Amino acid sequence: MKHTLTSVALGQVLLVSTSLLPVFGQAPAPTNNPARPQRTPTPNDTLKSPEVLPGKKVTFRIYAPKASEVTLGGDWVSHGLGTGGKLEKNEQGIWSITVGPLPPDFYSYSFTVDGVRTLDPKNAMIKQGISSLDNMFLVPGEEAAFEENQSVPHGEIRLAWYRSSVLGMQRRMHIYVPPGYENSRERYPVFYLLHGGGDEDSGWSTIGRAGFILDNLLAAKKAKPMIVVMPNGSLPRPANLPAAAPGTTPSPEVAAAINASQERFTQELVKEIIPYAEKHYRALAGPENRAIAGLSMGGGQTLRVLTGHPDQFSYVGIWSAGLGQQNATGFEERNAEFLKDSAKVNQQVKLLSIRVGDKDFALNGSKNLSELLNKHGIKNELLVGGGGHTWINWRQYLNELAPRLFR
Repeated sequence: MKHTLTSVALGQVLLVSTSLLPVFGQAPAPTNNPARPQRTPTPNDTLKSPEVLPGKKVTFRIYAPKASEVTLGGDWVSHGLGTGGKLEKNEQGIWSITVGPLPPDFYSYSFTVDGVRTLDPKNAMIKQGISSLDNMFLVPGEEAAFEENQSVPHGEIRLAWYRSSVLGMQRRMHIYVPPGYENSRERYPVFYLLHGGGDEDSGWSTIGRAGFILDNLLAAKKAKPMIVVMPNGSLPRPANLPAAAPGTTPSPEVAAAINASQERFTQELVKEIIPYAEKHYRALAGPENRAIAGLSMGGGQTLRVLTGHPDQFSYVGIWSAGLGQQNATGFEERNAEFLKDSAKVNQQVKLLSIRVGDKDFALNGSKNLSELLNKHGIKNELLVGGGGHTWINWRQYLNELAPRLFR
């Protein structure tokens, strides 16, 4: 008679026949599986990239023995903080370059290998966009402390999916809740924070460092606790949207179609995103408890929301965005209702801040916007700092605007 062993696990009895157990001292039965082939070690096995060196220089490496040319690009280059360029190849097939010193900050970069844009395979820190990816790294130091993962109470960033009736599809947004949200019944004001072109709703949580910036401000008691809603401002292009030829003025019909397409985000925000946040989170309602800011494309979306719904937000930030000289007249015509009643706008909007860097290609557009608003008596501030059209600036803008909200 064969004996059985009994085991009790998770309230269930498991019967195991001893005929299924190995006999001690008995050689295992032969198998027909061939031995796994041994992998030949390569220099890539121990490669480190990027490597922040003493003195805040940074070395980048990639193993590409068959490549003919490898180059490095990063946001510090367009910001005027350093160089990128061609990597040098050694006899092992490792390409490398050392740049800097770089100021302490969070940076993004990518390689180009024989003409193909390529991620650094040794670096798992990724910034995701709608059609491309970048790597990220931190040069630590006092100047970057505001965006670092510090030993302070942390909030949470949640991913919220919702059905958009405006777009007829599922959409996602990232939502930051402050430390202690789960253990309180307090209601909070809401800051709607918009990304730029080419990015999606994860941008402010990754390269934008929004969660850590808010955590650090709250720990230092520099900002009021708030919910931060980071929606996806990148919308699918309508199939019937006509294309305007580059360098030409769109026809009235094409201009109207483009305007209608751009208006979709305003509708998405007002009809879907704000109601979702105020229904599913302990959000304070009313314009005095709402702020909105956006960068680049998101700055343009913020401007469109402001002109169409000036009674919905008391705090507004427009970053690296504005008006070209050629479309200022059209802007005035489309927004005549908004521009004609400056007293009402000034009463509704407590803060309208326009920010841009002196190396930003949006500099003139930002100045044009401020001048046009001043012409119509709408109060605003124009702040021009250093740097270009990069997250290096936009993180600073967030760090400096958030303490001014809901005061």
